Amino acid sequence: MRILIANDDGIYSPGILALAEIASRFGDVRIVAPDVEQSSAGHAITGWRPLTYKRTPIKDFEAYRVNGTPADCVVLGVHNWEKVDVVLSGINLGSNLGNSIWHSGTVAAAKQATLLELRGIALSMPATQEEPNFDILKASIEKVLEILLKDPELKLVNVNFPDVEPRGLRWTRQSVRHYDGKVVPGEDPMGRKHFWFSVVPIEGTEEGTDRWAVEQGYVSMTPLRIDLTSARELAAAATRHPLE
Repeated sequence: MRILIANDDGIYSPGILALAEIASRFGDVRIVAPDVEQSSAGHAITGWRPLTYKRTPIKDFEAYRVNGTPADCVVLGVHNWEKVDVVLSGINLGSNLGNSIWHSGTVAAAKQATLLELRGIALSMPATQEEPNFDILKASIEKVLEILLKDPELKLVNVNFPDVEPRGLRWTRQSVRHYDGKVVPGEDPMGRKHFWFSVVPIEGTEEGTDRWAVEQGYVSMTPLRIDLTSARELAAAATRHPLE
């Protein structure tokens, strides 16, 4: 099995090495990641300038850095390595739960894999004040990969780990959570104005969702799909407004 690994934290993120070391037990691994952090880059594709693809060995792994987005990395990685079987994205230092899926570069890399008719798996963990402890997650990461890599029917999955030793794994649905959405103005030491976006949640979590599982100490596994069509709303609209 050929496993391409990307991320949005950048080529030197400790999360990508931790994932590569475990993924290498399941097949051949190659890393292709942004040369700088691309967090919250979403599914942007660089079409207005050329991209570079430079070899950058990471420990014992063949790795390349790209001056582009996470989705760019997947496109170039697949182009330069024939017969890729699956794309792993992560391990992201910062959870990608609920609404975060919309702007996550980590999830976008996995989504790009499905657009290339490959399987994509995004993996994330909470960002804390402490250095990330991948040791407490190793067994769970391996179990997740054992399940997902062997199931070709799961085309796109978003995986989130807790910041403690996991209690187990849970299949979940994406949470929908509203945030305060405040714009907080400030000023830098040079007197220049700047702004922060506040993303403090204003709702609790619902049982069975990705956010609930992680808060309870479980690993959340959420199958996703590229087609965003609401079948229920489509049928209802066609009934209310029949078109000739």
